[in-house]
Amino acid sequence: MTIDFTGTADQRPGCINAPRAVTVSASLYVVRCVVGDEAPANQGCLRPVEVITPRGSLVNPLPQRGVAGGNVETSQRITDVLLAAMSQAMPDRIPASSQGTMNNMIIGGHDISRDKPYVYYETIGGGMGARPDKDGVSGIHTHMTNTMNTPVEALEFAFPLRLRRYALRRGSGGDGLHRGGDGLIRDVEFLSPARVTVLSERRRFAPPGYHGGHHGEHGENVLLKGGVEEVHLAGKETLDVEAGDILSIRTPGGGGWGAPVGHDEHGHHH
Repeated sequence: MTIDFTGTADQRPGCINAPRAVTVSASLYVVRCVVGDEAPANQGCLRPVEVITPRGSLVNPLPQRGVAGGNVETSQRITDVLLAAMSQAMPDRIPASSQGTMNNMIIGGHDISRDKPYVYYETIGGGMGARPDKDGVSGIHTHMTNTMNTPVEALEFAFPLRLRRYALRRGSGGDGLHRGGDGLIRDVEFLSPARVTVLSERRRFAPPGYHGGHHGEHGENVLLKGGVEEVHLAGKETLDVEAGDILSIRTPGGGGWGAPVGHDEHGHHH
């Protein structure tokens, strides 16, 4: 099998470049998902897979280029693209697109109550794409990620943060014969001034459905200044916040699989 990324855009000046190691890892992950547990995770079984990554491209940048976002975000898009390609050959084995992002949130500041600096980093789950035989799972990490859910009590005990809401984003999964999983809503209130960086994807382009399934809802990043005034943020943004501000991360839902009952895959009603 040859996975050829020839034609991929050139490396970018920001941090979203994916080193070749990340690109190969995402590619082999997809291959193993398709092959199943019969193939052990060893080099011998993976030897027949060739991954072509043009040097100086988004998926194989030159040294000294930013790559932090490539590991957590571009890797997810590589996975989506390869699964979509595989779906053309084996439509009954590939799920629709999942949330396609890790919804990275990094917070740094000075904890006034403890009189010391702090840094907090988490990723947030979302909707899993619907599967050929069942709905997608809601509020879960998918594909190129391995982080666990941060308990509310641990977060509030260790940092000057308060979790105002942590809930499923009802209805964000795409409709279909099988529905995509719903995303999450996570609202974090700041108890002291801080600097925040949000690094996310799928804020403009929603996770697509497959074979007539509807797309999931795209994600949103919203700052509630003083807990009230809504300011919509970009998918990737760094900003300073004040005590009483709330950051609301609303993660994408997964795409649906198959046309909803009563429609064909082209959306026509019967």
